[in-house]
Formats: sequence, C-alpha cells, structure tokens
Amino acid sequence: MLEPDSPLTDSPLTVGFDLDLTLADTRQGIGDVYRALSARTGVPIDVDEVLTRLGVPLEHELAHWFPAERVPEMAARYRALYGDIAVPASALMPGAIEAVEAVRSAGGRAIVVTAKNQRHADATVERLGLPLDAVVGGLFGAGKAAALREHGARIYVGDHIADLDAARAAAALGVAVATGPFEAAELRAHGADVVLPDLRAFPEWLAGHRAASRRS
Repeated sequence: MLEPDSPLTDSPLTVGFDLDLTLADTRQGIGDVYRALSARTGVPIDVDEVLTRLGVPLEHELAHWFPAERVPEMAARYRALYGDIAVPASALMPGAIEAVEAVRSAGGRAIVVTAKNQRHADATVERLGLPLDAVVGGLFGAGKAAALREHGARIYVGDHIADLDAARAAAALGVAVATGPFEAAELRAHGADVVLPDLRAFPEWLAGHRAASRRS
C-alpha cells in the first residue's frame, strides 16, 4: 500500500468507501432478511452468527446454511426480500455523512465500492442520503481494485480485512475502521495503513493526511 507521503497522493483526491458497516449500518435489515428466509424455507439459520461475518459475498454466507445446489436459488430469494425488508431498516454509521462531506469539502470525489449487488447498493445509498459521486456494487476483496483504479481512488476505507486486500491490489492507502467484524489489532495485523475507531475520526485524519502530503 502507499505510504501517507507518497507522491501519488498529490493526484486529484478520490476516496473509496465500503458500504456495509463502514457507511451503512445494515445489521438489523440483513438479520431480518435471513430470519424471513429461514421462516420461508424451514431451514434454521443462526442470524447472530451470520452477523459476525458481514461483508462476505452473499453466496459465501448462504453456503453455510444450504447445500451448494440450492445456493443460487436461495441467493435469488434473499435478494427478492432485501429491497422491502432490509433497505428501509438501513441506518447511517456514526460519522458517515461527515466523512463523505469531508472528502467533498476538500474538492474531492467520494465513491462506494461494495460487495452488495448494484440495485441494493444504489437503494441503500439513496435511502441514507449519502452524497456520493459513484456507486459500484458486486465486487469483493481484491476484485474491487479495478473499480478503485478506474475511478482514481488513492484511499479506500473499509471495516473488513478484504477491504484492505482491495486497497493493496489498487495501490491505494488502506484506511480501516473498527466498526465491523474485525478488531483494530486484527486490521492492523492484516496490513492497514491507518486504523480509526470509526468514521467520526476520519475528517480530522484526512485533514492531517492532506496537510502532510502538501508538506512533503
């Protein structure tokens, strides 16, 4: 990943954000969708366990509860339920609006790159009123790198170790927030360039980062 004083940080500011548990608190809605899916299929699903793994692709999680041959069908059923159940239950993570506005106030662009499918990513962003410049869905881990590079993101902010893989693959600065399934020490051990307790700390960090870049 880039060092904070890398010359590449002088390029126009674009910051990428993950969505679930970074900008959006989707735990209640996702839990409710799994409860509904369990009720409709008769298959027991430990929702508390599911919520400890948020951030992985849907099909990966469903494979814990359904045989492989049923996963595509269950993914389709989950997505059919998501819009009506989970999107209205989505809430902002603490500091989310302020973090996005800090980027835009600095003359930069703020984008989302998420594993959530495009339709529900767009709907969640609209529901929360996040003033984003672009939303890219359906990408996970290092697979996010192409979108980050396409949009020129030099910083990627996320809560999951897979988000750090994305930043590394995109040669971006990996900023981790300890608001998801991984504690700060785990994020740091996985190679985060910066670890913040949550997005409320992001505007101050960004201001300091930009000031240090201008001095270098």
